[in-house]
Amino acid sequence: MIDYSKILPEKVVKMKPSGIRKFFDIANEMDNVISLGVGEPDFQTPWTIRDAAILSLERGQTRYTSNWGLMELRKEIANYLKRRFDISYDPKNEIVVTVGGSEGIDICIRALLNEGDEVLIPEPCFVCYDPIVSLCGGVPVPVPTKAEDNFRLTPEALKARITPKTKLLILPYPNNPTGAVMRREHLEAIAEVIRGTDIMVLSDEIYSELTYSSSHVSIASLEGMWERTIVINGFSKSYSMTGWRLGYACGPEPILHQMIKIHQFAIMCAPSTSQYAAIEALRHCDPQIRMMVEDYDMRRRLTADGFNRIGLSCFEPEGAFYVFPCIKSTGLSSEEFCEKLLFSKRVAVVPGNAFGASGEGYIRVSYSYSVEHIIEAIKRIEEFINTL
Repeated sequence: MIDYSKILPEKVVKMKPSGIRKFFDIANEMDNVISLGVGEPDFQTPWTIRDAAILSLERGQTRYTSNWGLMELRKEIANYLKRRFDISYDPKNEIVVTVGGSEGIDICIRALLNEGDEVLIPEPCFVCYDPIVSLCGGVPVPVPTKAEDNFRLTPEALKARITPKTKLLILPYPNNPTGAVMRREHLEAIAEVIRGTDIMVLSDEIYSELTYSSSHVSIASLEGMWERTIVINGFSKSYSMTGWRLGYACGPEPILHQMIKIHQFAIMCAPSTSQYAAIEALRHCDPQIRMMVEDYDMRRRLTADGFNRIGLSCFEPEGAFYVFPCIKSTGLSSEEFCEKLLFSKRVAVVPGNAFGASGEGYIRVSYSYSVEHIIEAIKRIEEFINTL
């Protein structure tokens, strides 16, 4: 009999499963559940994108592409980033097409870290950064953000966590789970701290198109920041293409040259059908993005107003498609609140501590669901807190 505890690496065994999926999986086995837990657009992928994918299959365009991705797609990505965010990349050697933004994050971190390097991670944040850093032998250093700062990273909080071992800052804005956005003036303050150091920046901009009260600004567009920033983006959220698994990473060629080696051996190339579909998305789907953003904006205000009305204070998020209401007034922990709500009122949301210790006392609610579902969920949550 094999003793697997002697075989499996300790750092893998110690990894906690995703707190997002835990409640989603429980809800899937229950009846009459309204789930506001998973961050996935409820829009179908636009037909013009699907048609482009179908046409590529009919043409038999199903072979491996370049490890970097189709040159035609990389040119369209470069054009898109220039016209939308005023950042320039050479499609030949400064853009790599990845299997979702997730792979881009993974190979960026793996390409940059040595054993013991510290990575600054603003929290609350998406669940993948900490475990990837740990698997690479790096040291995750959480940088708590606060509701009174609208969950933005402040230069003071950043300075307090920098040490001689700091290698990388992860900048996840617009933010999942809080919906926080870093405007130009906030990014300038962060850039001022970073300039003159050897600290690199991983800017996760997967929600860049989903901003509401201001236009998205990439830190790579600021003076002196392009050469130290890897921009991660993709098609899942903006184009409602989650299952297509397509993203991209952009940055200086010396860094991309190392990232592509990891990509070659682990992945080979992103799915060719998805790449042909993405060319169409970038060329012709700006109107569909605007339509989806307008709809999300309406749901955003509806959801935030709903939670404030029932007594769970919620700052108005400026990006992504999440609200992050405070549940401290209930006297329950985040996990207790979510578990009791699920079993008593059949509403699934995600505990804030799934996104780091500083998320305790909050819950993440996605409004990428129908208005009817949002209204009914808030009604049930109000009934729940009235019983406490």
